[in-house]
Amino acid sequence: MSGIDRRGFLRLGVAAAATGLAGKRVLAKKPLPPPDGAQVKTAGIKLIRVDGKYNVWTKRVGSGRIKMLTLHGGPGCTHEYFECFEDFLPQAGIEFFYYDQLGSAYSDQPDDPSLWTIDRFREEVEQVRSALGLENFYLLGHSWGGMLGIEYLLKYQKHVKAAIISDMTASIASYMQYAAQLRSALPAEVLAVLDKYEAKGEYEAPEYQEAMFKQVYTKHLCRLDPWPDPVERTFKHLSAKVYNTMQGPNEFVITGNFKDWDRWKDLPAITVPTLLMVGRHDTMSVEDIRKMGRAIPHSRVAVCEKGSHLGMWDDQQAYFRHLLGFVRDVEAGKLR
Repeated sequence: MSGIDRRGFLRLGVAAAATGLAGKRVLAKKPLPPPDGAQVKTAGIKLIRVDGKYNVWTKRVGSGRIKMLTLHGGPGCTHEYFECFEDFLPQAGIEFFYYDQLGSAYSDQPDDPSLWTIDRFREEVEQVRSALGLENFYLLGHSWGGMLGIEYLLKYQKHVKAAIISDMTASIASYMQYAAQLRSALPAEVLAVLDKYEAKGEYEAPEYQEAMFKQVYTKHLCRLDPWPDPVERTFKHLSAKVYNTMQGPNEFVITGNFKDWDRWKDLPAITVPTLLMVGRHDTMSVEDIRKMGRAIPHSRVAVCEKGSHLGMWDDQQAYFRHLLGFVRDVEAGKLR
């Protein structure tokens, strides 16, 4: 081997593999098919056909008798900010499902604004539930997913054992009223920046975005510094088309097609056990969530005292203590 260093030997090895060693052709082994009747493993991932022509992405995590379907926020976010659930739910015997709604990063993203409506998304959830074979399951909706969860319960709660509505009030009018209260508490110089760019409709202006991030998002959306990677990825993958169509430019400016959504009078029709969660520093009013608790017959209100809108991150122990405690009590028949 004299005269050939390690790098030269590796080069010779690559050449031999390409041209044949000692005059013999080297053949790669063909992959063996799975045993008869065995399914190819996909790490729990399943694409589900909705509306007869689109695919939405789902993933099962864990295994157990208790099933939970998650509805992410946005609209147009992804499941990614739910990834911390993996450190709490499977250990408690809960099998849960990620699900990226149509238009979100992991699912199909058709360029058709007519698809982005509350009613269509509600029917999409029912198609996903049916395809996953879920009955007598827990439904968890966060933020916009909480709104979607309320809509689903009002039509399809016969399939649901219990529900978790996390960080969502019962109307956009209530949300906007509290957002105005939060806005009024901002420093005068910050308000001047917001007013200047909103008057011109320049919501993507760097100065405006910086003001929103530093004065609103870091105080009322997620109070951790830095934001966890799953949260960063969620916002990196946000579908602006879906978000802007349904909500509008941001948390303070609601101009989208769900701006008139209001379900206050319908809440008593939700009869399954329901956990209503909110953060003390949330973009939702704690008093609104308590009011929801008085309207929903079999409900419980949980306040994460250190948390904001993403309490599963910035008040994590409290968030999952409330969530898992609720599931235990429902399973024990203590909340019916």
